[in-house]
Amino acid sequence: MATDFKSIPLIDISPILEKWDHPNVAQDEGVTQVVKQLDQDCLEAGFSYVAIILLLLFFLFLREVKHGMYGDLGEVMLGSNIWPSNPSNFKHLMEHYVDLCTGALLRKLIMRGIALALGGSADEMEGEIAGDPFWVLRTIGYPAASISDGHDKADNVVGCGAHTDYGLLTLLNQDDDILALQVRNKSGEWISAPPIPGTFVCNIGDMLKILSNGIYKSTLHRVINTSPKYRVCPNFDAVIEQLDVCIQKTGGTKNFEGAVYGKHLVSKVTTYFVM
Repeated sequence: MATDFKSIPLIDISPILEKWDHPNVAQDEGVTQVVKQLDQDCLEAGFSYVAIILLLLFFLFLREVKHGMYGDLGEVMLGSNIWPSNPSNFKHLMEHYVDLCTGALLRKLIMRGIALALGGSADEMEGEIAGDPFWVLRTIGYPAASISDGHDKADNVVGCGAHTDYGLLTLLNQDDDILALQVRNKSGEWISAPPIPGTFVCNIGDMLKILSNGIYKSTLHRVINTSPKYRVCPNFDAVIEQLDVCIQKTGGTKNFEGAVYGKHLVSKVTTYFVM
């Protein structure tokens, strides 16, 4: 549950970058400090700025699904992405961006830090859970809030209503000069997350809430102007069940039903997007 936080914390995960594939990564002092920060943030806010020393129209891009990849469940997601012809290098730039996000530089670093924060091994969420993630990239431009005749308040004009995200994590790369994202704390206040150059905003999704057995919860947030997002997601056909270490830490009882990630994703996509 989110606390009455008043701002979004900044976490430098560079120590994990330096030691991410080391066999004793969990014992490194610098990594331990980052893990403590991640744990505290996931418990208190569920959002953070993550730093390592990237359009104003809407596009949704998914990992492309081919016939037979995920059985009947994957049929609704079947097909290739449709890329705009202008600008001509859009496809190349987006695919390069996805490669950077899905590689070890971001996905594995943050997920390994969170796995350690939960008390598991560094690779706890790889393999069958998220070793072959079904990523989703969205580049979004919400209409700017408009004020007519002085009667409307721009801070009440919402481009995307209050919601939680459906994957493991969302990595948000904000425009440097646009204040858009708001996160709700325990008291119901909307806390702004102003852009910090050189960082991503990282937030918990529904699948991580299940994996952690409710230790970490996906936090309600909304958007009032513009944001591009990349989601760190599980394998499409992953059965998301609570991690044993999290069940032990929460009294030995499962607090949520499990979920098949692809089924959860399909339900969201078919509800909110024109297919």
